[in-house]
Amino acid sequence: MVETRLGVEQVKDEFQQIMEHIANGDNFLLSGGAGSGKTYSLVQVIKKVIEDNPTSKIACMTYTNAAVKEIEERVNHKNLNVSTIHDFLWDNIKHFQKELKIAIITLSNDENVNKIKIDGLSKVSNDYFDNGEETVKIQYKEYLRLKDGIISHDELLVIADYMFAKYSKLCDVVKDRYKFIFIDEYQDTHKEVIRILLEHFPKSKKHTIIGFFGDTMQSIYDDGIGNINEYKGDEKGKVREVKKTQNRRNPQKVIALANRLRTDGIVQVPSNDISAPNMIDGKVKEGEIIFIHSTNGDISRVEQFLTEKYSWSFSDTKRTKELNLTHNLIADKAGFRTLMDIYDKDPIMGLKKDILQKIKDNEKQGKPEIHIDDSDTFDIVVDKFQLKNRQRQLKKDILLSNPHNVELYNQLKNRPFSEVRRMYFDKDQLIDDKKQDDDDENKKGSKRDNLIRHLFKIQTNISLYVNKQYNDFLRVTDYNQIHTIKDKRELKQNIESLIEVGDKTIEYVINDAHRKGICLIDEKLENFLIEKEYIYNQVKNVKYAEFQKLYAYLEGQTPFSTQHKTKGAEFDNVLVILDNGKWNDYNFEYLFMNQTEKQRVLERTQKIFYVCCTRAKENLAVFYHNPTSVVLAKAKEWFGENNVISI
Repeated sequence: MVETRLGVEQVKDEFQQIMEHIANGDNFLLSGGAGSGKTYSLVQVIKKVIEDNPTSKIACMTYTNAAVKEIEERVNHKNLNVSTIHDFLWDNIKHFQKELKIAIITLSNDENVNKIKIDGLSKVSNDYFDNGEETVKIQYKEYLRLKDGIISHDELLVIADYMFAKYSKLCDVVKDRYKFIFIDEYQDTHKEVIRILLEHFPKSKKHTIIGFFGDTMQSIYDDGIGNINEYKGDEKGKVREVKKTQNRRNPQKVIALANRLRTDGIVQVPSNDISAPNMIDGKVKEGEIIFIHSTNGDISRVEQFLTEKYSWSFSDTKRTKELNLTHNLIADKAGFRTLMDIYDKDPIMGLKKDILQKIKDNEKQGKPEIHIDDSDTFDIVVDKFQLKNRQRQLKKDILLSNPHNVELYNQLKNRPFSEVRRMYFDKDQLIDDKKQDDDDENKKGSKRDNLIRHLFKIQTNISLYVNKQYNDFLRVTDYNQIHTIKDKRELKQNIESLIEVGDKTIEYVINDAHRKGICLIDEKLENFLIEKEYIYNQVKNVKYAEFQKLYAYLEGQTPFSTQHKTKGAEFDNVLVILDNGKWNDYNFEYLFMNQTEKQRVLERTQKIFYVCCTRAKENLAVFYHNPTSVVLAKAKEWFGENNVISI
């Protein structure tokens, strides 16, 4: 797009193109690769829209609470509402309780909808939530309990999609409320959200401009839309695309490698802004890219090689990161394997999950229902189902052949099955790293459970004191009797006695911190100890020192990160470990062989690798254990023959 001004031909930048689309009343999409400054453009557009439309309300939706805070810090205005996508949807439908109930009942009775089922009922009556007794209010929380009217993240999307499709007044209400709706990281948005914005909203005669910002190559979550190509075009009503090709983050060699990985036609070029981070003395940094391979899979040898040969420092965790595909691959290195296994690989919860899946499968296939009485214990139900593995062995017998599993099973065997089936925990409750403001119950953020949150509070007290951040320590500690010199001495003695944890268990440290007034056991933890006794009985015996290692990992104080969690971050030195970790969704060999018969696996792998490579501001190293000759040939093509190194 070109304009002529005083005889000088000038290419319009992305911001000018977007503002033209807004002036024409068109929806738009800003597509930009990693390091292109998409969030900067989003903030630039929001500020200009506020300036030009001082009385208009603007909604800005993004994927995480961390991104919400970042945008709020850059633009602070009373007419701007920044939220996660889920919070935005809930905020706009929560007052329509009658319609919410109709939606849930209708969807639960629809055999084509699997996510909305009330206790396995095949038919739900229209008065299910208002049956003459206590009227149920539909609520949105972190967990699902449909029979009590409680929906969670996944159900919210399906219900909102149904409601905006059925009730045009909802579209009118939102459009009256917001004249502009902007979506950051659009590629991570669920298809239901895109359908609401680009299919249901246009049915309303009112006008709202919708803008999308993102990068299809960074769509690394399976539940994200990935791209909105079917909605793009130049004709009226279509989404007008603006491409942002400059790269402000990566050195030249990383940009060249990233361009080989892109599949959407965008070819990035170094920024022409001499103040960009990837520029030095008016020129783009060259950088280093290295492909390391070995028949030995010992990562410590790789780290030693990079330290000795290229002067990397893995102790400098702000500058250097090692990226692995999963938290499970990191757990051993970072030192929190026991906690990870408790939350992620509980064998009794696995057996319960198999039973619930069998109930669903039987219903779907029209098989006779295995009757479960209200009085049935977990053990009775396990025996009723007689689940077997592929070798026709009873899963219960296999499970109970392990003495540790027997101990776990005995805790639950005589509990009502109705109670056990509602028990739920997973690794997100342990390792989720999204921060949340506990004072704002409306914001759904961290999935950490109340036990892990309490342990974080204890460790935050310890860390602040150890790092001599005494004012911050005094703000967070529960010790509030500081009136005399004696009080200060006692507080000093109490916190210092917590620092050397040695082999003390998590249970001991929780009680010790409470006794000493540093971190009091509150109502949330008390309820957890009662309601989640099963998992607490396992966690309480783990050494507190292991939790400290988890804390360090999640606070970015280790060299490790998952490849998914690093999206949006940047580091001087990045080491990418190409290990699928027994995860069939990814295959790094496919990537180097361009193996297209499993296209979805190839695409996922291309995108996660693209995200990893583009984190590097200076140097990128990739490690591949025992590659084939075909993989090595492709590596030499991408990295350069001299940069493919065997150790």
